[in-house]
Amino acid sequence: MMENGTVLINIALIGGGSYCEAVLKMTTLAFLQDQVNSRIVAVADADENAPGVRLARRWGLKIVSDYRQLYDPAYGIDLFILLDPDPDLLQRILETKPDRLRVLAYPAFDLFWRAFKSREKLVQQRSEEIQTILNGIQDLILVFTPDQEIVDANDAFLKYMGYEKQDVIGKKCYEVYHQTHQSCYGEENGCPLKSVIQNRLPAETIRTRTGPDGKVHYMEVSIHPIWEKGGKISRLIEISHDFTERRLQEEENRRRLEKMVDERTRQLQETHAKLLHQDKMASLGKLSASVVHEINNPIAGILNLILLMKRIMKEEKGDRDPELFERYLSLMEAETRRISRIISNLLTFSRQSKMEPGAQDINQLIEKTLVINENLLKIHNVKVKKTLDPGLPAVIGSADQLQQVFMNMVSNAAEAMESGRGGLLTIKSWCDEPAKTILVSFTDSGIGISPEYHDKLFEPFYTTKTKGKGVGLGLSVVYGIIKAHNGSITVDSRTGHGATFTIQLPLSLEPVSPSTKTER
Repeated sequence: MMENGTVLINIALIGGGSYCEAVLKMTTLAFLQDQVNSRIVAVADADENAPGVRLARRWGLKIVSDYRQLYDPAYGIDLFILLDPDPDLLQRILETKPDRLRVLAYPAFDLFWRAFKSREKLVQQRSEEIQTILNGIQDLILVFTPDQEIVDANDAFLKYMGYEKQDVIGKKCYEVYHQTHQSCYGEENGCPLKSVIQNRLPAETIRTRTGPDGKVHYMEVSIHPIWEKGGKISRLIEISHDFTERRLQEEENRRRLEKMVDERTRQLQETHAKLLHQDKMASLGKLSASVVHEINNPIAGILNLILLMKRIMKEEKGDRDPELFERYLSLMEAETRRISRIISNLLTFSRQSKMEPGAQDINQLIEKTLVINENLLKIHNVKVKKTLDPGLPAVIGSADQLQQVFMNMVSNAAEAMESGRGGLLTIKSWCDEPAKTILVSFTDSGIGISPEYHDKLFEPFYTTKTKGKGVGLGLSVVYGIIKAHNGSITVDSRTGHGATFTIQLPLSLEPVSPSTKTER
């Protein structure tokens, strides 16, 4: 009786000829016991040199010359299988055997045996076909047990690893792959076999292996389980694909792309710097005429006061009023300081500089911008209304670039309001504390901008001005500067109702999300 309680059938083969030898070779003891709960324990034949008898003797089976000896219950025989075609043999056994002994006649067994051999031949053909298919696949295929013992390998695997088949069959997979006796089953991010057994599903991974050339190779590895009838894994099929060349090519392409991106970034930075400078020079060109008038007026006043003082000194030698002279000198001093302030601001604005972040007072930058543009606004008959938050916190940014933004805003607003009719420019600054940002808005009472053009306003070389009035770089440069400060700029306008440009700047250079709702 077997361990699980199943009765084990003991079989005796009657006839030890070549048929017996073939049966013994094909139906191994382990096969019978595992598959059909049976085992061959004896062979009966009068010829001691029959091929089946010799094989049975080598396997340690019971050999008898007369089948009737096996009637003895001590042998525990349950079934006779007749391999001798003698028709009288079956009749003699049936007349003499004990009732407990069963008999399988030669014709019946021969029928089953031929069917078995036919199925075996078909299975062998199928096995050869599968082996041919496996050997034709260029991926590396390995078949092994759950104990990691290799039972088969295709030609691609053997060629890649530099082995003969007999060198790998029966060895552990880690002995072949890593030349070690230490299993990698328990390693983290190691063998995918652990995932297959735990999850009972196929698994895929990428592993590095040292090839026969001593170099590290990148492998795409997938393991597929083959299940037995009882739900246990009988075999595992591992399919490996070497993608080292593709991996190295991808890395080379990535390095080349990164180099191209770095070079392109450098070129864009240089182009951006040139655009900033060009836009600044264009702004200076617009200011040149008004600045000449702005400086000429105080110079003319100073000159008139000097001439007046000289005439007084010449005509009224004994009766000079010191208070009058002091008042004239104070006026001259004020006008001179005004000239100095205008020139200083112009020099600061015209100087080409890099992005050098620092704490900036936005209100102060707006005031400086208005001083520079004072006469330009007068020429266009534009009045300015300021609502600047006195408690506005400082922002981190470039003073030079932020002033360039405000210069463009003021200049564009002045040009939007016709000089004959004039208008009102309202500048407001406030802080959005929850968003940790400050906001500056420039609202003009000019001709306005149709909503269909809003999306294009910040594109380079796009302009709504008449020919000769601009090339469309101003707002593009403004947009670039604001983005460089991790801020945002929006426009609210429609034809005939002026325009409001709102700039949002973070208190630091950390990116922030634009406010969707702010009070003005």
